Amino acid sequence: MAGKPNIILVHGAWGDGSHWRHVIPPLHAKGYKVTAVQNPLTSLADDVDRTTRLAAAQDGPTLLVGHSYGGAVITGAGHAPNVAGLVYVAAFAPDEGDSLGALLAREAPPGGAAIRPDADGFLWIAPDQFHENFCADLDETEALVMALSQKPIAGRCFEDKSGPPAWKSKPSWYQASSGDRMIPPPTQAWMASRLGTKKTITLDSSHASLASHPTEIVALIEEAAVAVS
Repeated sequence: MAGKPNIILVHGAWGDGSHWRHVIPPLHAKGYKVTAVQNPLTSLADDVDRTTRLAAAQDGPTLLVGHSYGGAVITGAGHAPNVAGLVYVAAFAPDEGDSLGALLAREAPPGGAAIRPDADGFLWIAPDQFHENFCADLDETEALVMALSQKPIAGRCFEDKSGPPAWKSKPSWYQASSGDRMIPPPTQAWMASRLGTKKTITLDSSHASLASHPTEIVALIEEAAVAVS
């Protein structure tokens, strides 16, 4: 593993570290030290803190990879001194003062209609609408497991404002999903352009590109890992 950066995979809303199950084995087989964080999804600050602590605990340079809401998390956690780069996977990439709600207001995502709040202020995707809106390019069984094991996110996470973004000082890469119903493709393209990425790729994918296109995601992560080595 000498010379290879550590890789921390950061899940998004309505999921946990297991959403990376198709990405972890090939990266591990290539000799990378891979860790998937388990964030509480209770506030942006809580999730940034959890990821920052995990990054700081790594021995050596570390690459942060964030899916969906996880992109907002790595934007804050990327300030950890040993973080060498950021990879955004169909993800939010906020600037300072941005909230995710404000970014989504640029163009309402179709999948937003499937989101349901509960009495405790957490947001869920209606299970019978999960497949269509989150992971339409996965098979029925995998979509069912995702839908019925989803981890809700606190509504405040979409209201919390982002702090200074690490992408202004750390190199970044971006994967956009052309069939995304949770973060509109034009908004993804706009965020990627604003990042000034080292490379942006677009996949014919649902929001769950990390599960439906793991080969391409692994290739992008490895390209970033080589670049920051």
